[in-house]
Amino acid sequence: MRPTWPLWSRRHTPAIETQSAPVGVGSASTTHAAALGRIECMTPRRSVVWSVTFRVVYALLRLLDPLLRWTWFSVGIGITSRLSVRGRRTGRERSVLVGLIRVGDAWYVGHPNGEVAWTANLRDAGGARLAPRPEAPVDVTATALARGPERDAVILATSDQQPFPGNLIYGAARRHIFSEGRYFRLEPR
Repeated sequence: MRPTWPLWSRRHTPAIETQSAPVGVGSASTTHAAALGRIECMTPRRSVVWSVTFRVVYALLRLLDPLLRWTWFSVGIGITSRLSVRGRRTGRERSVLVGLIRVGDAWYVGHPNGEVAWTANLRDAGGARLAPRPEAPVDVTATALARGPERDAVILATSDQQPFPGNLIYGAARRHIFSEGRYFRLEPR
């Protein structure tokens, strides 16, 4: 099934520059346009190989979670932040370490491999508590991104902002992420 939204090529970039930026993004529309100029009419496509690869990588990250949390709390890990959100079934607060992507003045989080527990919880709750640093949590509202230029720019920024080796993985799996990724814009309450 072919997608119904446009993935912008270089020849479509001027149309994006005149588009109004989403709430909280400020003048990021030119940043979006520059980032989207790198896409060459890429058709999103789910990949079984990337789907399995992401499952294995995230299973490994779950095993290493206590060590990663200790490191994040002690010295920080690049763009990593703690996101705490209420569970949709239990109502208990759950936390997960996520990469906080910045495009312009806006904050974004997401998962490259489709809907997972924390993205479903965030979608249903509509808000969460984000801690870019352990001592500075911020309550945020979350808006799911529909397929389109804003989401595409976030996916491109993700591969640019992730530290090594994540940047290589996200860059190589870009077509799969365009098809399956779930992303949210976060705005302080």
